[in-house]
Amino acid sequence: MDRFISTLVDRSPPHALEHLQLVLIPVVIAFVIAFTVAVLLTRQRFVKYTDRVMTIFNMGQTIPPLAVIAVFFPFLGLGREPALFALTIYALLPIARNTLTGLKCVPGEVKEAARGMGMSEWEMLFRVEIPLSMPVVMAGVKISVVLTSGTAALGALVGGGGMGAVIFAGIDFFRPELIVAGTLIIAAIAIILDRILTVIDNLLTPPHMKT
Repeated sequence: MDRFISTLVDRSPPHALEHLQLVLIPVVIAFVIAFTVAVLLTRQRFVKYTDRVMTIFNMGQTIPPLAVIAVFFPFLGLGREPALFALTIYALLPIARNTLTGLKCVPGEVKEAARGMGMSEWEMLFRVEIPLSMPVVMAGVKISVVLTSGTAALGALVGGGGMGAVIFAGIDFFRPELIVAGTLIIAAIAIILDRILTVIDNLLTPPHMKT
């Protein structure tokens, strides 16, 4: 136990910070891209592109991050940047899918009422559709965060750092306490971020939808 605690204290903080960055940076970038694209796909002008765009997002989810790094290795090399790039691609689908679903599930009568009040299409989007779809959108962000938290461990294989470096060091040197420490901290990061997102979700959700 003393050995485990010593390892946890000495090695975990810097790697945990790197791992947190490997999760937050890709998820934030993925949210900006996926949310924007999904909103555009719900507009009449771009609906016809929905299937093709979602197919691309599906491909990004099914291709392993290491395969993405291998494909872009001649351009990005190894290190933190290609790891962030691969994780961003991996994080796109849950956010895009949930945003698209949330916006499509806004009741038609609510939209008609908004039009009857004189709202423009963009006013209706920002004042009605997005607030009503926010619980579904945030559910997609939570899924993306959890998936990215686990997958980010693979970033260590290409020099991206994070808690994966601790886990793989434990595997290489037959140190099970390193594997356990790395795994527990990755799980803790995912749980903490999920709790934070739940608080944000509660703040963004309209009061009448919380009941």
